[in-house]
Amino acid sequence: MPQMSQFMAALIASGTILTIILATDLGHRRITTMRMMRSIIAVGVVIAIFVDSFPTKGGNDLSLQLVGVGIGVICGLIAGALLPAYKDATSGQLYTIGGIGYALVWIVLSSGRVIFAYGAEHWFTMDLIKFSIDYEISGQDTYSNAFIFMSLAMVLTRTGVLLAKMRKVKSRGAGNEQRSRQAADGESVGV
Repeated sequence: MPQMSQFMAALIASGTILTIILATDLGHRRITTMRMMRSIIAVGVVIAIFVDSFPTKGGNDLSLQLVGVGIGVICGLIAGALLPAYKDATSGQLYTIGGIGYALVWIVLSSGRVIFAYGAEHWFTMDLIKFSIDYEISGQDTYSNAFIFMSLAMVLTRTGVLLAKMRKVKSRGAGNEQRSRQAADGESVGV
C-alpha cells in the first residue's frame, strides 16, 4: 500500500479532530464524561493511524515535537477560555456554550496544519528541506508528529480546562446551596 502524502494525512487527521470537536462543543452542550472522552479517543485513533515512528535521532526532532505540544497547550488554554460553563438552575446540569470565537481557534489551527502540509509539498519544499538540514530535523515524520501531538495537547488541555470549570461551577453551586440552607435556618450568612 503506498504511503499517504503528508497533505492528505494532515487533511484527514485535522478534519476528523475538527469535526468531532465542533460537533461536541458548539452551542449549548451538557458536560458529560463521554463528551470529553470522545475527542480524546478521536485523537488517540488519529495517533494510532498516522504516527508511524517517533523520531528522536538526535538533532532537533524531539525539540520540534515538544514545540508542537507546547503550542497545543497554549491553544487549548485559549480554546478552553472561550468555552464558558454554567449550571442550569432548573436541572442542576452543567453546560458549556461554544461560540464563534471557540470555533475559530479550532478552525484556524486545523487550517494552518493543512496549509503547512500542502505548502511543504507544493510551495516551499526546498526551503523546508534546507531548514530541516540546517536545524537537524530528520524528515516529514517529525513534522507530522509535531502537528498530531499539538492536536493531542490541545484536546487534553481543553479537557483539563473543562474539568476545572466543572469543579468550579459545582463548588460555587454547593456554596450557594449551603448559604441558602443557612439563611432558611436563620443563621448568619457571610458573603
